[in-house]
Amino acid sequence: LRSGARTRPSFLLATKMVYTNTQGNCLDHLLRRFRITYLNRPKTTLLGCILFLGLLGYAATNGPTAQIPSTSIAGDATVKTTAGSAPAAPAGPADKHKSSFIYKDQNFGASGLQKSERYQSIGMKGATLWFTGFSGSGKSTIGKRLEEVLVRDYRKHTYRLDGDNLRFGLNSDLGFSKKDRGENVRRVGEVSALFAESGVIVVASLISPYRADRDKVRQIHADRGLEFIEVFVDVPISAAEKRDPKGLYKKARAGQIKGFTGLDAPYEAPLAPEVRLPSHEMDLEEEVRTIVKALAARGILTATDDTPSWYPALIPPDGGMNWQPPSFSTYSVAAASKFPQVLLNDIDLQWVQCIGEGWAAPLKGFMREGVLLQTLHFNSLLIDEFDLTGNKGFNEQVTDFDDYSTKLQMGDRVDMSVPVVLPINEASKRIIGSSKTITLVAPTGKPVAVLSNPEIYENRKEEIIARLFGGYDPDHPYIKVIMNGGGYLVGGEVALLAPIKYNDGLDKYRLTPAQLRQKFIDSGTDAVYAFQTRNPTHAGHAFLMQDAGRQLKAMGYKKPLLWLTPLGGWTKDDDMPLDVRINQHHIIIEEGMLPRDTVMAIWPSPMIYAGPTEVQWHCKSRRNVGARFFITGRDPAGIKRSKNKNQMTVGGDFYDGNHGRYVLQTSPGLGEMKILSFSKVYYDKQDNKMKPPEKSRKSDFLSISGSTMRALAKKGAPPCPDVIPSNWEETKPCIPNGFMVKRGWELMIQYYQDPKNTKWIGYSRMMSEPLIASGNFLTKGTFGKPSWTMYFQNSDGDTISPWHDLELYPDGNPAGRIVNMMVEIPMGRMEKLEVNKEIKNNPIKQDTKKNKPRYYVYGVPFFNYGMLPRTWEDPAKKDEAGHEGDGDPLDVMEIGSKQLPTGTVVPVKVLGVYSLIDQGEVDYKIIVINKDDPMASSLRTPDDIEGAIAAKLADWLKMYKTAEGKAENELVSDIMDGPIKAMKVIKETHEYWKEGRDSGVI
Repeated sequence: LRSGARTRPSFLLATKMVYTNTQGNCLDHLLRRFRITYLNRPKTTLLGCILFLGLLGYAATNGPTAQIPSTSIAGDATVKTTAGSAPAAPAGPADKHKSSFIYKDQNFGASGLQKSERYQSIGMKGATLWFTGFSGSGKSTIGKRLEEVLVRDYRKHTYRLDGDNLRFGLNSDLGFSKKDRGENVRRVGEVSALFAESGVIVVASLISPYRADRDKVRQIHADRGLEFIEVFVDVPISAAEKRDPKGLYKKARAGQIKGFTGLDAPYEAPLAPEVRLPSHEMDLEEEVRTIVKALAARGILTATDDTPSWYPALIPPDGGMNWQPPSFSTYSVAAASKFPQVLLNDIDLQWVQCIGEGWAAPLKGFMREGVLLQTLHFNSLLIDEFDLTGNKGFNEQVTDFDDYSTKLQMGDRVDMSVPVVLPINEASKRIIGSSKTITLVAPTGKPVAVLSNPEIYENRKEEIIARLFGGYDPDHPYIKVIMNGGGYLVGGEVALLAPIKYNDGLDKYRLTPAQLRQKFIDSGTDAVYAFQTRNPTHAGHAFLMQDAGRQLKAMGYKKPLLWLTPLGGWTKDDDMPLDVRINQHHIIIEEGMLPRDTVMAIWPSPMIYAGPTEVQWHCKSRRNVGARFFITGRDPAGIKRSKNKNQMTVGGDFYDGNHGRYVLQTSPGLGEMKILSFSKVYYDKQDNKMKPPEKSRKSDFLSISGSTMRALAKKGAPPCPDVIPSNWEETKPCIPNGFMVKRGWELMIQYYQDPKNTKWIGYSRMMSEPLIASGNFLTKGTFGKPSWTMYFQNSDGDTISPWHDLELYPDGNPAGRIVNMMVEIPMGRMEKLEVNKEIKNNPIKQDTKKNKPRYYVYGVPFFNYGMLPRTWEDPAKKDEAGHEGDGDPLDVMEIGSKQLPTGTVVPVKVLGVYSLIDQGEVDYKIIVINKDDPMASSLRTPDDIEGAIAAKLADWLKMYKTAEGKAENELVSDIMDGPIKAMKVIKETHEYWKEGRDSGVI
């Protein structure tokens, strides 16, 4: 090379090169000549070997013509050199039997990369699996299948070094003497170590009969800190000879082969192999899975040193093997209540649960703007699990649009297809202000979580809708949700104050990812397959789940476990209620329609109806719990278009029924998860089972759609006779046998014949106990449902009316400014409770709309709300501007410092009044303070009320309905009128009440 001779690469490859000073200088010179940065590394990697050999070939063809300065690295010193001025190579013993260029007391020019950094960057560790055993024991067969599984299923860089093939090349000069056998093993051991250090899993299959030779290879790896796993394919010589796939035993017995291991040459079995495979007693898939478990236990498949015991039976969440959901907050509920509060609606609370429990990994909070942009435009998030780029917490940082660093682009991407955001209104934005911590409050008024380091940004609703749905339909249920959201979004990390409980009787079916993972581990499963549903389970669904189980067993899984995961979050009004679905699922499991060990657990997410985009979220969240397989059928997350003419396309499916399944199968973020995809199945009249149709007998198959099932249940269709009527598709007189178990069908009939009954639980909605004053009350029904009713009673137990029987003036003096207030809604509670004017004795009831409970959704009430007894805003009377009364008792807002329970009757000081105009009617809001409140003595007029409180009152009264998609209310003036005007209104409406009672109108 130095003379420029055109030496042929074949000659160089055949030359034995020992690392001496001479060869070291030659290598340094060569690499400098071609301007290569050389890590003078004794533990040469596979890449280094390939680079070196390639350079030799190039030099042999072109000669050393480049005279370009370059840098070489020797040890810790960086030496600037030019061509022709080679530094001296490190000195060291030239013992060719030592491990390649490594000695116990010397480390020549170690790489600047630590092994851990290299391994973490490729998501796996290098290791050598050393298969040993008799010829014909199955080493190569197992090795081939293992290589396929690791590469195809686990996407791990694996390469097989087979003893037979190596003897045709690297070891072609060796025979079968003991010495040559030892040298054969040594050479393969050295090559294996090079591969392993570069991050490759090496599958080396050699008979390697001598224990001492194998121990030397083990030591080579130990000296370099590399994983060495000895796999003893432990097969009796009789079994191996019986197999004899190459006819070698036959030749040896005939004397054609001398020194044959196990016959006339010894085999020294391993004393303590890491893995022992009695191949004659195991099937191939079992053997492979045993080795995969050994690799997983050592963190080789994940580049981690503390691989959880549940891997690989369960797969890791997005974010990494050791990703954990946010820890519970260190704040108590009482402490958290002092932070600025943001009210959650039902959907917001469900997202909080998804985040806080770990379903949305790697999210640790509501999306910041940068995270939302990644989600909308890439359906994925950048992460840096091992902090290789120095940006591990990137998604938890406030979005910086002036940061143009591209370093994070070297990170990994994980699937995230739907926006997990928290909308807020202008009032909440003001309340948050510059606070670093805010409290998230459930619709019941209960603080459930804290959000740290809030980032507030514009809620670009049209952009979110366009990217999420790929279309627009003003009547799409979740598009309506987005459009009704506030004008801002707040992002930040979330920590739960306590486990989320809904208190609706279904909490036993709500298991967190951690609880589910433990349940899976305890079951002893080797693979979990998940099925998501928001419908009752019929024979078609059962076929998908049963057939999926059969497929997994055919793959070699011994104990696959079905995880049935009904969606528990918000759904559109005409979807089947959650409690009906849960009870029906429970029945079909009990009656054997699904495997008895099926795990059923509610998935907390709301339904978005975003088709192909949403189904990726469905899949991801199950992957985050450990499911290795996900079942999908036709039209997942699909929905019909509305008949609204204000859109380009009217009616029909919003998404093609095949698109969701197809997109999921081709999704880039599946990781180790596999999709079990099914087309539509039909009812076979011949055996009363659901299955894919057979073209040869199409007339035997019936299509039973969801709408057909609903219609049959609504009319109470009985089971069909054994022979299905020939005109069934035209008349549909009965439900085909086997379509659903009897008890499950009876439940369907019960629901569909009475769908408006308020006893059903539509979706996960947090229930709570009412906060009721001490006294004589009679309550009926369930709090939080339309049935709840609270009657007032006197000391004799007789029912009385809080509107008509309580006194307006506590001291009987109408000249003063003290009146009695009856509290309907306590401060901090969202349930809209009010005195019912139509029911005798006017009990307090839950306000409803379309037979559903109503809640405040604009914000957390900072006041106690109620009414003044014996007042009436007479619709026949008009104010100065000609507005009629709204026909209700006077509304009161008490702004003191204490929460007052429902039913409390308390003397209050009148401070002022707002005149609200609602649909042309005047609706006065009297502002008062508990006369015993510490602030009462300092408050006499609106001028005494803190400006921020007065502004919040005006904002609330104008804006509180906008969160329900309604227009702003109108105030006659944002400035509160004083106590004189307020007392005038009170006295007038008291007189109207008297007139109404006397005339019998009220």
